[in-house]
Amino acid sequence: MAAMDNVDIDVLRQVEAWMSAGSAVVLGTITRTWGSAPRPVGSLVAVRDDGQIAGSVSGGCIEDDLIAKVREGALRLQRPQLLRYGVDAEQASRFGLPCGGTLELLLEPLSSASLIATLLARLDGGERVCRTLDLASGAVVLGPPQAGADLLTLSEQSLVTHHGPQWRLLIIGAGQMTRYLASMALGLGYQVMICDPREEYADGFAVAGARLTREMPDDVVVAFAPDGHSAVVALTHDPKLDDLALLEALRSPAFYVGAIGSRINQSKRKARLAEHFGLSAAPLARLHGPVGLHIGARTPPEIALSILAHMTAERYGVSLSSSQLRSGEGLAAEGGCAV
Repeated sequence: MAAMDNVDIDVLRQVEAWMSAGSAVVLGTITRTWGSAPRPVGSLVAVRDDGQIAGSVSGGCIEDDLIAKVREGALRLQRPQLLRYGVDAEQASRFGLPCGGTLELLLEPLSSASLIATLLARLDGGERVCRTLDLASGAVVLGPPQAGADLLTLSEQSLVTHHGPQWRLLIIGAGQMTRYLASMALGLGYQVMICDPREEYADGFAVAGARLTREMPDDVVVAFAPDGHSAVVALTHDPKLDDLALLEALRSPAFYVGAIGSRINQSKRKARLAEHFGLSAAPLARLHGPVGLHIGARTPPEIALSILAHMTAERYGVSLSSSQLRSGEGLAAEGGCAV
């Protein structure tokens, strides 16, 4: 049920290159597993007509079997076909699966109707895309994400998969640290938006793959509509920008809300949010500040790394001790103030 990761996007890029060169390609998608499996549901593998392979769905044995089938001509498919590996203990051992484990793979012969190039263009634009494959014809329809967008859905008629960023990050402030935080987050598969209405910061600011908006942060948070797969991090040090944005973020289901600033400044911020905006103790307790893990970070890239490490721990529900959270004693490169 996992969302597509960067490895699988690389598989699609290789597929598009092979098809552009005139090669026939079969794309395999893991649709179901029973027991443990080396790769999650939704993972991709592609096999070119000469046996060249991209991606993986096992430790290598299934890939070897697919290559052999291609070279024997057994995968000259006219329509999508389901294949199962590891139905019994002997096969499970042969294909590198746990004893008794089973992996189901949908094999799809690709054509212009598969819309691989169109899908990649939309992913490059930062979109999250729903891809519906008709199992009878092999035709594909691309559309917006559906409800329950984390799920891969296989029926007798179609395979529905979701591609592109599952996780989103909104950064308030377009300073130096934001460049590192945005770039690293993009590498982790986040869709990134940066908000800064200040001309002296936003003019000329650009991070490839991230979107910059000049609107007021609180309005941006509302329009961003954070959900349980969203994070909001405030990096401006300016209460006029950070506080209202954090107010809206803390009222949302965002899985992570953080703000730069020393422990003293964080205490003052919480007092302001409680006194002037009536924010109760429960949402205030969700504010991570000083933001990030306590790893001795001092430079902008180090602090960005500590923030993303903390976000990753929160995503996976990892409990952290107080000693692992930032003590507020480190100095940020921006403004020289404690983070």
